[in-house]
Amino acid sequence: MIRSFRFQLALRATLVLGGALAAVSLVSLLTLRRSLDRELNTSIMNVAQIQASSLTDEPNGEMHFHEWELTPEEANSVRDLIRYSEVWRTDGVSLLRNQYMKGDLPLNRALLAEAGAGKLVWADGSWNGTPIRSLYYPLERLGIAHRNHVLQVAAPLTGRDALLDRVGSFLAVLTVLIAAAAFTGSWWLAGRAMRPVHEIIDQAEAIGAGSLDHRIHAYADTREYRRLVDVLNTMLGRILGAFEAQRRFTADASHELRSPLTAMRGELDLALRRERSAAEYRRVLESSLDEVVRLSRITEDLLTLARSDSGALVARPEVVDVVDVTARVLDRLRPRAQEKGVGLDLAGEGTAEAWVDSGLLRQVVWNLADNALKFTPAGGEVRFTVRAQADSVWVDAEDTGPGFGAIDPEDFFRRFYRADQARTHDVETTGTGLGLAIVKAVAHAHGGDVEAANRSTGGARVTVRLPRGQRS
Repeated sequence: MIRSFRFQLALRATLVLGGALAAVSLVSLLTLRRSLDRELNTSIMNVAQIQASSLTDEPNGEMHFHEWELTPEEANSVRDLIRYSEVWRTDGVSLLRNQYMKGDLPLNRALLAEAGAGKLVWADGSWNGTPIRSLYYPLERLGIAHRNHVLQVAAPLTGRDALLDRVGSFLAVLTVLIAAAAFTGSWWLAGRAMRPVHEIIDQAEAIGAGSLDHRIHAYADTREYRRLVDVLNTMLGRILGAFEAQRRFTADASHELRSPLTAMRGELDLALRRERSAAEYRRVLESSLDEVVRLSRITEDLLTLARSDSGALVARPEVVDVVDVTARVLDRLRPRAQEKGVGLDLAGEGTAEAWVDSGLLRQVVWNLADNALKFTPAGGEVRFTVRAQADSVWVDAEDTGPGFGAIDPEDFFRRFYRADQARTHDVETTGTGLGLAIVKAVAHAHGGDVEAANRSTGGARVTVRLPRGQRS
């Protein structure tokens, strides 16, 4: 299920603000209730002290409440008292109550007994369906004559509860209204905040395969979005580079594959125009076989590079003597070197063990030697050196050819790169242009690297570094 980030942002902001308002409202209600209870208790205590003084001020011990004297008409208009007073004997007998009360207050005998023992006792209860708060006040405090008398003063809680209900309802409505306003404001603000993202997305979607050179410029000067725009533009640059490289690679590969196919087709068409002798057919077949071998070599090289690009070119290392592998590959190429009149040597003796893929190592040495032999003229020399250090093995391939000249040696590691024909007209330059690219891919697959440079005495040097130890 796809969720709206704008809705989630607005909802979370509303929940946070609504939760904060609800917490503040709850704390406010509890604080108000505590304040009202404190004032009510103070009022009940004041009434109890006044009434107790009035009850015990007669020398003969007679008790009476301090009450307003009302006319019969005023007494009939009395409906709700806000304070009720009644005197009890400790055995539960009512001795006196307000003259305008319609009945006795609810009595808790256990609390009455505690008050009879001299304690001030508070209690909440209900009287005729009305919640009340009572204070049991021992009159013994004001004279020994009232040792068995307890004054009960009560006040209804309806006013307090009604006020708390009104304040609670007000706070609830206020919280809902503010939450609704917060959601509306957050929705609008989230929309404003998301607008740059949508504009950036719109510009990104407008860039297609034919417009990869275009860049995103929306909000590129805004601090919060600059990094996003820079990342997208950098990614577009990489895509454009990869696209151009892939297009060049495809064009070059098509050209390389077309050449041997065209040559074979021409040879075969020519052979089929009329009857040929066995020797002529044999020459055509041998020529076609050479082109097939060339096609196979190009295909294998392309497959190796394709595996490297996709990350599938994974080295399967084992303990290998790099000197021995190098010597074996050079032995296979030595007849070709002798035929061309070029010396092919391996400097140094001994062993140089390393944890590498023997098959890929042979491919590296073969491509290095093949490349050096192509650019070394007759009478020249190609020399390999294997150097072992603590953590790496170095394979150097040096030749006495024209070298790299003023060209950046890194260019020679590009796929299908061709050397300047004017500079190399006197040397063999046929090939796919993939050899050094494969050397670089294999070196990287092992976690190593490759470098190329011009020799100070003339010629070129290509150095491959391979890690010696086992990779984790």
